[in-house]
Amino acid sequence: MTPAQILAAILLSMAITAGGTWQVQDWRYDGKLAKQAGQFQTDLDAIGDAATARARAEQDKRLATEQQLAAQDQQHTKELSDAQRNQALLRDRLATADVRLSVLLDATDTASGCEVPAAPGTVGVVHAARRAQLDPAHAQRIIAITDAGDRGLIALRACQAYVNEITK
Repeated sequence: MTPAQILAAILLSMAITAGGTWQVQDWRYDGKLAKQAGQFQTDLDAIGDAATARARAEQDKRLATEQQLAAQDQQHTKELSDAQRNQALLRDRLATADVRLSVLLDATDTASGCEVPAAPGTVGVVHAARRAQLDPAHAQRIIAITDAGDRGLIALRACQAYVNEITK
């Protein structure tokens, strides 16, 4: 063999050895990549399951809050309708003279010049205190004011309950 052929044979054997080594390294690298891809997929599945569980928990929590708010709304609506019914009944009783509003007078106030008899008479005033009967129109306005106040207080309680519930 000539030196050129020997050199060619050496180069050829080196190329074959390098190629085999490259294939072995490539096979090992592919195995590592496959293992990493499997681990990555496992991690993605775990993250997806956790996100689904969290979304389900948040949805359940929101549903429970909505149900609680609906129950509170029913309660406040009932309170409001009861207050309105009571106010309407009181207005009707005032209009038909079943009941009259009166105010206590200060027995020590001599400047008012209003002499209301201290005897209860047939009306039956408690403890025979000096009282003055209010004009029915003024009594109706007082009842309207208390009705608006009652509705405002009920609405305020409803708002406070709503804020307390959503900030839990």
